[in-house]
Amino acid sequence: MPHIQVDFAAHLQRHVPCPKQTVSATNLRDALDAALLAAPALRHYVFDEQHHIRKHVAVFINQTLVRDRIQLNVTLNEGDSIHVIQALSGG
Repeated sequence: MPHIQVDFAAHLQRHVPCPKQTVSATNLRDALDAALLAAPALRHYVFDEQHHIRKHVAVFINQTLVRDRIQLNVTLNEGDSIHVIQALSGG
């Protein structure tokens, strides 16, 4: 099973400490679920009630934005990195 690095942005860690970690997962959903075991209080900030990524959260895999917030079945490879940040919008 691939080893994946998961990092939650500093803004998210102000609310719930969750240091960068390495998890074993084959897809994005499993990697996020495994990483959030270390910070269960952060789960409601990242996922909504349907277990989809919330609109105010952006997830990147190797610096590429994940656009599908529902399926999260993106296949991961050894050494991939996931970065979870707060998505900002304004006008």
